[in-house]
This record gives sequence, C-alpha cells and structure tokens, in this order.
Amino acid sequence: MDLAGLYGLETKQLKRAVRRNLKRFPEDFMFELTSDELTDWRSQFGTSNREKMGMRIPPFAFTEHGVLMLASVLNSAQAIQVNIQIVRIFIKMREMLIDNQEFTEQIKQIGMRLSDHDEKIMVIFEYLRQLEHSKKQQEDQENRRKIGFRKEE
Repeated sequence: MDLAGLYGLETKQLKRAVRRNLKRFPEDFMFELTSDELTDWRSQFGTSNREKMGMRIPPFAFTEHGVLMLASVLNSAQAIQVNIQIVRIFIKMREMLIDNQEFTEQIKQIGMRLSDHDEKIMVIFEYLRQLEHSKKQQEDQENRRKIGFRKEE
C-alpha cells in the first residue's frame, strides 16, 4: 500500500504488475502475508478501519531487493524517480549500519578492557579489606586491657 502510494498507483495495480512478473520476485525479494499473519497484524491495531490500515486482503511485503526489482516492473517516470530515491535511502541506511558496527566494535573493545579492570579493582579492594582488618587487629591489640603483673612507677 505504501509503495503503491509512492509510485502513484492503486494497490491493486501494483499487485497486478508484480503477479504478472512473479519470476522476478523470489521469496527473498517479496512474500505475501498469510491470512493468519494478516489477522495477527490487524489485531495489533484494535478495530479494523479502512482509513486506518484496515486491510481485508493480505499485502505483499518487499525486501530491499524486491523494492529495487519493482523498477524493472513499473516503467513510469514517477516509478524511476521513486526508485532512485529508494536506492539512495538504502545506501544511506547501509552507511549508517556500517558506522554503527564500527561504534559497536569500539564499545566491545572498551568493555573487554573494563572487564579486565573490574577483576583488578576487585583484587585491590580485597587487599584494602585485608589491610583494614590487620590494622583493626593491631589497634585492638594495642587498646586491649593488659592482664598480669603490673609494675608501679
């Protein structure tokens, strides 16, 4: 429905053009929602209303490659312009994903370094606890009440 709107077609015209050229749309380019999937999808919107995505017929779902293949099926000037814009959007999305992957890798590397630091910090805290415990024992030893014979001065 959205693609048909972009291309300036009715949904049924777009579906008809795709059905005439099904060999161009393998499963990894396009699929049609099943009736159960459509029912589940519609139930997410509450009541079905034609003006608010109230579909009665299962729609086609296109992958990136399927959207690009539509250019070979639709030959209008508007279809060509829309496809050019869609290609540019996909390129931009891919660039953003690559940038995001580099950022994610940097975060992973920092995390690995910090996990090593966590262990070292825990060892330091353990040494500090032991030092504090030995100081407390030493203070307790010095401040304890002495027993035994006392020599008066």
